[in-house]
Amino acid sequence: MVRARATIADIAAEVGVSVPTVSKVLNGRMDVSEATRARVEEALSRHEYRKPVSSRTGGAKTNTSRLIDLVFHQGDNLWSQEIINGVERVSAPARVGVVLSGLGGAHRPPQEWMDDVLARRPLGVLLVLSGLDATQRHQLNSRAIPFVVLDTQGNPPTDVPTVGSNNWNGGLVATQHLIGLGHRRIGVIMGPSDMLCSRARVDGFRSAHDEAGLPWNPSLVRWGEFAASSGYHHAREMLARPDRPTAIFAGSDYVALGIARAAREHGLRIPEDLSIVGYDNLPITQWLNPPLTTVNQPLRDMGSLATQMLLTLADGRPPSSTRVDLMTELVVRESTAPPSAV
Repeated sequence: MVRARATIADIAAEVGVSVPTVSKVLNGRMDVSEATRARVEEALSRHEYRKPVSSRTGGAKTNTSRLIDLVFHQGDNLWSQEIINGVERVSAPARVGVVLSGLGGAHRPPQEWMDDVLARRPLGVLLVLSGLDATQRHQLNSRAIPFVVLDTQGNPPTDVPTVGSNNWNGGLVATQHLIGLGHRRIGVIMGPSDMLCSRARVDGFRSAHDEAGLPWNPSLVRWGEFAASSGYHHAREMLARPDRPTAIFAGSDYVALGIARAAREHGLRIPEDLSIVGYDNLPITQWLNPPLTTVNQPLRDMGSLATQMLLTLADGRPPSSTRVDLMTELVVRESTAPPSAV
């Protein structure tokens, strides 16, 4: 026998509060005590309560807020701007506004952010390199606020819609390019080791060596941040070795900028003395000196696709796919060349 889905009235009776109080909690109103809010949230979670999509304020097509929340783990760089451009490519024609939030490097938003979202009641939430815990996911689900994760920080539950790119292939083609040029001492300066994209790119690096029947040196694989300062710090140390690498695969274009500065301080020429491959293909990379060979990650397309998926969910329709990984490809420019004798 199928158990009847709990209603707001059922939740109110169980907790011992009024139906309007439960409604206030669902709508993110602040005029409810924390103790009462916690009891209501616990009951909502226990009963797996979900507000029907059609019961939202007018539904997705007539919701007067016409907003989506776009949340970055860190949003103050050109990488994030590319995703924003992709989001706006879809949101602007749909006349949907975008509320931008940055988490200062964190991968989980605080509850204060969630309270604001529940009060805004946006059409949906798009999380970039960040995610939600089980309680936060239920808070959005119970209000029929869909969410999509773009470029996942970890491996999200199977029912969470995601858009990403083939990071393993990116690491593979970057390393195959350097091996094909004749490099045998190849370093890697990657982002955080606890991020799925970082691990996948390094896995591609290792696979390229395995396919070529070549060893790779674990001491030349460094984990840091997707920042120029991280590339600079690790490259200074790596390039001071007597067996320094002749090429370095950077986990991002920002990391590549730091590596290039460290190389110049060591008196090394790019690409004659050191080849560098970046990752992301930010527009600025073609204007560097020399222009940077890099892996194109289709950030704008990722942002557009994730936004379209989110608006489809907000409209009460299932997207054609809930797990999408776009292809990555190598863009060869002038920062890579065969190694010179060292």
